[in-house]
This record gives sequence, C-alpha cells and structure tokens, in this order.
Amino acid sequence: MPFLPTHYLTPKRLLWASIAVAVITITLKTLAWVVTDSVGLLSDAMESFVNLASAVFALMMVTIAQRPADDDHPYGHHKAEYFSSGFEGLLIVGVAMGILWAAASRLLAPQPLQELGWGLALSVLSSALNGLLAWVMFSAAKEHRSIALEADARHLVTDVWTSAGVVAGLAGVALTGWLWLDALAAIGVALNILWEGGHLVWRSAQGLMDEAVEPEVLQDIQTTLATFDQQAIRFDHLITRRSGQRRFVDLHMHMPSHWTLGRAATVRTEVEQALMRAVPGLRATIQLLPTDVEAHGDDAPGVPATRPQSGPPTGG
Repeated sequence: MPFLPTHYLTPKRLLWASIAVAVITITLKTLAWVVTDSVGLLSDAMESFVNLASAVFALMMVTIAQRPADDDHPYGHHKAEYFSSGFEGLLIVGVAMGILWAAASRLLAPQPLQELGWGLALSVLSSALNGLLAWVMFSAAKEHRSIALEADARHLVTDVWTSAGVVAGLAGVALTGWLWLDALAAIGVALNILWEGGHLVWRSAQGLMDEAVEPEVLQDIQTTLATFDQQAIRFDHLITRRSGQRRFVDLHMHMPSHWTLGRAATVRTEVEQALMRAVPGLRATIQLLPTDVEAHGDDAPGVPATRPQSGPPTGG
C-alpha cells in the first residue's frame, strides 16, 4: 500500500508527480546515452519523452473528466480518460517503431560503447524512480477507478522493463564484447512496449464502446437485488456499462399492479440506495412496471433476467 493517505494521492497530484519524474528520467537517461553511445540507452531515453508527453495529456484529460455534468454532457465528462489511455498507447506504438528502426541500423553496423559503468548506474537510478511511482499509481488508480492513472502506471512499468532489457544488453556487451547485444536488447524492448501500447489502445476502444461493468461488480449488483426478492417484486432487463470512473445500470422492476405509485417509488428508492452503497460511483436507472407487463426494447434480446419469471407474485 502507498505510504501516503489515499485521499491525498489524487489523480491530478500523481500525474504532476509523473511529469516531474519524467523530466528527471529524461535527463538521467539522455546523459547515460551521451556517455555510452548505446542505442539501447537511446531507446530508453526516447520512451521517457513519451512518458512526459503522455503524462501531460493524461493530466489534461483527467481535468476534463472531473468537470461536472452540463447541458451538452448530461452524463458528465468521465470518458475523457479513455482518450488519455488511447493516446498513450499510440505514442508507445510510435516509439516502439522508432526504436526498432534505430536498433536495426545499429545491428547491421555495431559501434563500440564507452563508460558503461556510468550508463548502467544512471539507467538503474531512473528505473527505480519510475518503479516507485508506478507502484503508488496502481494503488491510487484502483481506489479512484481511473483508467488514465492505470495507463500511466502501466507505461511506467513498461519503462522499467525497457531499462531492465537495456541494462541486460549492456552487461552482456561488457562481459562478452559482443556489440550486437546492445541492438538486440533494444529490439526486445521495442517488441515488449509495442505489445503494451496495443493493449492500451484496445482497452480504450472497449471503454468508448460502453463496455459492461466488471464481473465482480455485476455480482455485487445481482446480490443486492436478490435481497429484495421477498417484497413481491422482481427484476429483469438488467444492462450495465462503464464510463470512466462512473458505472451505470438500467433495469426493470416489476411489482403488483395494486400497489400505489407512492409505495412503488419508495421501494425503488430503497433499491437505488442499496445499489449505490454496494457499488461506489454507480448510477441506477429503474423503470417501474406491473408484474404482468413486459417491456421489450431493441437491446432486450439476450439480456438475462436476474431471476426467472414465475407468474404474478402475491402479497404486499
């Protein structure tokens, strides 16, 4: 767990920290490349520039996502975070292609390396900074349900693996004298971050397409609804979606036709409050229907009911 209170580790503060760490690591890794002339360390420094650009963009998107709902965006601006993770993924892919190009050239024409000790030390120090920040950001991303923070943390972890691969390549060169190991390490690093970038782009696309809530969250929703089974009501046509930090659930609540509107509304309020207690950040939309009435929309087929219909209930 982070050494600071979670409420202090807000997405904005952590992204400002990410920007500061990116500037520091760019300085350290660029210096390491200058003193060694290693294409592996050059690839490491190039990715740190991507860290800086993506952290700045993530900060912009998180700021937009925190804006309150307005007339043009009645459901809020939470999906802005998906643009951040998608942009970061595309930057990672671009850097991977650049690294592959530089590494291929050096593989064909190896160059002698210099001052490997200093280069390794600077690379390890910058990796330690990135690893510490990523550890803190992963915990905060889970707490705040922020895909922008998670994307930035994953990128930092990718940077750590990049540095580890580069250090391994340089150590191999120092031990064996095989200069091509430097380029080979850079190629391995590029392939690794290429996969990570593609993964981020895919997750962002899924979020923008109204992906359903996580299975464990759906289970919490269904468990909460099951506690109302004894009140002569039933639920069906349950549909969920995610939008940044927010989660949404739409469903039908069937009740005896002789209930008054006031009684039905009271029970619906109880259900909504129970759902929001069970799932923080959830917004529930519940349509009231008599027990003997079924409503079917375009998205109804294939949507399971929370329990099978067994005829009009009695009581109440």
